[in-house]
Amino acid sequence: MKITFVHHSCFVVEIEDVALVFDYFDGERVNGFHFTGKLPEFTPEQKIYFFASHSHQDHFDMDILKLVERYPQVTYIISKDCKMTDRFLKRHGIPEAAKNRIHYVTAESKYQIDDLTVETLRSTDAGVAFLVTACGKKIYHAGDLHNWKFEGVGELINGKMEREYKHQLKKLADQHINVAFVVLDPRMGANTYLGFSYFMRNVDADLVFPMHMWQQFDLVEKYKKMCDNRLMLERIMDVTHENQLFEF
Repeated sequence: MKITFVHHSCFVVEIEDVALVFDYFDGERVNGFHFTGKLPEFTPEQKIYFFASHSHQDHFDMDILKLVERYPQVTYIISKDCKMTDRFLKRHGIPEAAKNRIHYVTAESKYQIDDLTVETLRSTDAGVAFLVTACGKKIYHAGDLHNWKFEGVGELINGKMEREYKHQLKKLADQHINVAFVVLDPRMGANTYLGFSYFMRNVDADLVFPMHMWQQFDLVEKYKKMCDNRLMLERIMDVTHENQLFEF
C-alpha cells in the first residue's frame, strides 16, 4: 500500500491496481494559502476513485471531473451537497463522459460501487465522512467531521457540537480501520487537540494521519510531546510536508 499526502486534507491511497483520491483541490483555490501538492501520475489502466466529502473549496474542485479524458476508468464519489446540474457542467467545460461516472452520496448511507463498499457518516460541518473498504482494507476519511469546539463560542453551541461528534464516531466503534485521515485544526486554540484525541482513544485504527492543519505541520510533533500513551503514539503518522510519500 502506498499513501501520498498531497496537501491539506487530500490523500491518495494506492492498493494493488486501485487508487483512492480524497478531497483534492487545486492549490491556488483557497485565498491566503499556496498549497503545493500534486496528484501522482496514474496509468490509464488504473481504477481511480475521486472522493469529495463536501462542497467547501478546500475539499472539492469540480475540475477533477475533467480527468475523465486522461483516465478512462475514473469514478467520482461525491457528497450530494456538491451536486451540479447538466447545464452547469456543460457551461464549465466538463466532458459529457464525466456525468455518467458521478455517484452522489448522502450521510449515514451505504453503497456498493464496483468492488468498493462506501459507508458515510454525517459531518458536524457539511457533507459526509467516508469509510471505504477496498482490496480488503478499510480507509476512513473524516472530511470535516470533527469536534469544532471554538473558544468564545459558548458552552451551549460547543456542547452540542461535542455530542454530535461523539455520536458519529460511535458508529465506528465496532470497526477495525487500517488507515484513518483525521482532522487536527489549529484554529481552535486550546481546543485544537480535543477531537483528534477523542478519535485516538475511541477508534481502532492502525495508521492515523493528521490532516486539515493549514500547513502548520508542527502540530503533530507538539501533540506527540503531550501524549504519554506509547501505543497511541506509534499509530500517528508524521505528516511533515506536502507531496509526502508513505509506503507500507
